[in-house]
Amino acid sequence: MPIKNVQALIALASMICALFVAHIVVRIQRGELPGGDLWVLYLRILLGFLFAAAITFGLRSFLP
Repeated sequence: MPIKNVQALIALASMICALFVAHIVVRIQRGELPGGDLWVLYLRILLGFLFAAAITFGLRSFLP
C-alpha cells in the first residue's frame, strides 16, 4: 500500500477518534458520565492532539 494511502487512513482514523473523544467530553459535561473538571481538561488536550494529527496527516497525504 502506498504511503500516501496510509497517511490518509491515519488522518481518517484520527478524525474519528477526535469525534469520539468530543462526544465523551460532552457527555461528561452533561453529567451522563462520571468525571470532573480535570478529566475534561485531559480529554480536551487529547482532542487537540488528535485534531492536529488529523490535519497534519490529511494535508501530508495530498502534498507531493
